[in-house]
Amino acid sequence: MNAFQLDTAAVAISVSLIVSYYVFLASRVRRNPDYTIQAINHKARMLWVEAVMRDRSKDIMAVQALRNFGMAATFKASSAVLLIIGTLTLSGQAESLARTWHVLNIGGSQAPELWIVKILCLLTALLVAFFAFAMTIRVLNHVVFMISLPADAAHGALAPEWVAARLNQAGAFYTVGMRAYFVTVPLAFWLFGPVLLVVSTMGLVVMLYYLDRSPFSQEG
Repeated sequence: MNAFQLDTAAVAISVSLIVSYYVFLASRVRRNPDYTIQAINHKARMLWVEAVMRDRSKDIMAVQALRNFGMAATFKASSAVLLIIGTLTLSGQAESLARTWHVLNIGGSQAPELWIVKILCLLTALLVAFFAFAMTIRVLNHVVFMISLPADAAHGALAPEWVAARLNQAGAFYTVGMRAYFVTVPLAFWLFGPVLLVVSTMGLVVMLYYLDRSPFSQEG
């Protein structure tokens, strides 16, 4: 097996690990809808929106909570922009860096063309993160106005359950952004070789297993 084939095999193994994890997670969710922390957060946001819209004394608390949520998404979107700029800088140094880092590139190809592919994969993950966090902020901007409506005057698309659905949409975008950030870890290690790509992907899957499980889940 030559160096290029080793990189290809490492990518295939890494993708298979991540896909297998999500297949496993989907099977658990089918058996127990509350298996993941995301499902618990989804229910919590629905109950929170309903409580806020039915109790006008909670308006200030709701706006502050949404502001904090938006600030977190803004910080991560800004961080993604900085990382994108750094990644683009690396793309202009493909040939020199491929030679400089070859000592750490255990068994992998040192071709500048493959280095560009690695940079593009890393750049794609960061762009997904940026747009996901940007969409989080966009949806939250709408929810801020919706949640300020009294429940007895909010009907149709402005009913509490639909406002909660919009807030959960923002939560879903935020989760996508964080997942894209997580994926950048093995992609960054891939710059140093295919072996580190597989090892870091295994570490990512283990971390996701513990992060995704609800603390109240009784399943292994």
